[in-house]
Amino acid sequence: MPGLEADLAFLRRAFALARRSAADGNHPFAAVLVDRDGNVLLEAGNGYMPGRDATAHAERLVATQACTTLGPHVLRTATLYSSAEPCAMCAGAIYWAGIGRLVYGLSEQRLRKLTGNHPENPTLDLPCRDVFKSGQRPTEVVGPLLEDEAAAVHEGVWR
Repeated sequence: MPGLEADLAFLRRAFALARRSAADGNHPFAAVLVDRDGNVLLEAGNGYMPGRDATAHAERLVATQACTTLGPHVLRTATLYSSAEPCAMCAGAIYWAGIGRLVYGLSEQRLRKLTGNHPENPTLDLPCRDVFKSGQRPTEVVGPLLEDEAAAVHEGVWR
């Protein structure tokens, strides 16, 4: 498994992708999937636009592609780096894809403070750890990390 230095570097890569996602007219979220040797396997920004698909969260997009293109032996030891804590839908997708480890930046609670009552992000108050705890296989969770950097990606977006 990657060490803290690698975790921080991959999280920052997710933050850069989230900024690019926002610059492209989407919500500022992104996810990067890395194998146990530190190779980037997949990455995605938010896919809300152009179709206004509220289920096209970056983590869900990566999880879907991962479980349809990579084997369970790869996913079990892979790490998904997410710019923000995955919502209940995304945590479920990560679980069902069989991704063994998650590292995230911005907590769901802090995200909720940033987005307020924005209609495009009705944040669920359900920590991803609670979703994973209800499953039958373990998913390691690390986060929040670099939360101030993660929050900065959202500045001015949710007004």
